[in-house]
Amino acid sequence: MQILLGTNNPGKVIEIGEGMHGLPVTLLTPDALQIIDIPNETGTTFAENAVLKARYYFEKSALPTVADDSGILVEALRDELGIHTRRWGAGPKASDEEWITFFLDRMKREKNRRAAFVCAMAYIDASGSLHQFEGRCSGSITEELEAAYLPGLPISAVFRPDGFLQVFSALSIEQKNSTSHRGRAVTLLREHLEKEIAEKAS
Repeated sequence: MQILLGTNNPGKVIEIGEGMHGLPVTLLTPDALQIIDIPNETGTTFAENAVLKARYYFEKSALPTVADDSGILVEALRDELGIHTRRWGAGPKASDEEWITFFLDRMKREKNRRAAFVCAMAYIDASGSLHQFEGRCSGSITEELEAAYLPGLPISAVFRPDGFLQVFSALSIEQKNSTSHRGRAVTLLREHLEKEIAEKAS
């Protein structure tokens, strides 16, 4: 079974792939299918943008498609990030290093460092039916980078989830997948896919 991941973000591809490990599926990216254009993220919520991206790539590929929209909600920066996370601050064309440097500099003036990651995930199956999942994780922003991070996911090196002494990117795969916003959403997706695959096999 082939599934298109509606993203070329290498960090997301790795994390979703880790969460789907062991399933009888082959994960593809838009680049692999030579899909160059990207959808305009015009939604007003994470869920709306996830659905928008999933529908776009499903129509382009005619393959079952998974897309997510995720970001961070920082209490001290109310309404500044959220669905605009990657486009916020240093801008959408900024490198990971430029983005996270701007973010940490902005946070220096804030005493409240509480935050929550949100991931909305949309899956469109072969019949065109839509399925939606969401994962959330609360924690706090550290004062500096505390670990290396996957390309495209710089905030994972400055976000310490509640109950842990380490930031996201320093956790083991098992810890991250059971704790992170994306890991929790992928777990729900995986449970759905396991049922879907079992039904087809019966």
